[in-house]
Amino acid sequence: MTLLEMSRAYWESAEMIHARVVELRALERAQTDGEAARRLRQRVAELMPMWREMRELATLTGRYYDRSYHKNEKYTI
Repeated sequence: MTLLEMSRAYWESAEMIHARVVELRALERAQTDGEAARRLRQRVAELMPMWREMRELATLTGRYYDRSYHKNEKYTI
């Protein structure tokens, strides 16, 4: 698998996670039970770091060989 293929896979994963976040937020707004709404908010909070990481890795792998790209220091050794 090439880095560009990995980048596409990360973007697809990010899109799926984001779609789930949107879905959970809609469910939360429609929820009348406070405890159920809290659990939905917690699930969204757990998904947000995954969504951010997928986007960061997609950018990193997609632009890895681009000399003008300043890599995210979080993913460099």
